[in-house]
Amino acid sequence: MGRVTVRRPILHVSEKGIRRRQDALAAEEPLELRVGGKALAVTMRTPGHDVELAHGFLLTEGVIGAAEDISTARYCDGVDDQGRNTYNVLDVALAPGVEPPDTGVERNFYTTSSCGVCGKAALDAVKLKTRFSPAGDACRVTPETLATFPGQLREQQRVFESTGGLHAAGIFTTDGDLLVVREDVGRHNAVDKATGWAVLNDRIPLGGTVLMVSGRASFELVQKAAMAGVPVLAAVSAPSSLAAELADEQGITLVGFLRGTSMNVYTHPERITGS
Repeated sequence: MGRVTVRRPILHVSEKGIRRRQDALAAEEPLELRVGGKALAVTMRTPGHDVELAHGFLLTEGVIGAAEDISTARYCDGVDDQGRNTYNVLDVALAPGVEPPDTGVERNFYTTSSCGVCGKAALDAVKLKTRFSPAGDACRVTPETLATFPGQLREQQRVFESTGGLHAAGIFTTDGDLLVVREDVGRHNAVDKATGWAVLNDRIPLGGTVLMVSGRASFELVQKAAMAGVPVLAAVSAPSSLAAELADEQGITLVGFLRGTSMNVYTHPERITGS
């Protein structure tokens, strides 16, 4: 497995002077995802939880709906100049009867760590139809409970603590219980790892949950929440206009600027008690 962090010598400059020291950087390496031996996508990610990432990616692209839709997931092929496995190529075999992804899922080029929909083969493939619509989810969450999520998420960001360079995604129950936290250099990869965990632990659809992300709420993250059946998406930063439009359309409660007891509720505020 690739390294999660990489040490690098730097020149540190501050008011106390100039000195040389070692600094920890968040690792970023390519992962090629194959389905049935056919290349599907390459994403830049932080190594670790790659099988979860694959399950989450295929879930949020509408290819699978449960863990049993995948028969095997194994590393293959990728080797470095010394012949060692880089663990950067993952081949997934779908279970019999599961339709392979169509050309709309294929990426014409690699996705960067900051982009989850770049390179889609067709523009109409950007918008996907979920099989787990959160629109009818009648869950409720209090503002006081929501206010605890950013702190809980931050406490679980172990690699961020040493590098300062990773996004995080956490899944909470509306009662405030933390189910899982995953980190990655890409916000969409962090979400795929978290939803992949849910697939592997038979938690799909994610009814009655809140998906908490450490950065902004983009269109792609709202789409991933919808595909996993998540009724509430909360972010510490701003949503985009398209994210708000999609959340409204999909029946997702979208919360932004969640900082302390302050927050903005952009769509479906009925799930926030007292609103």
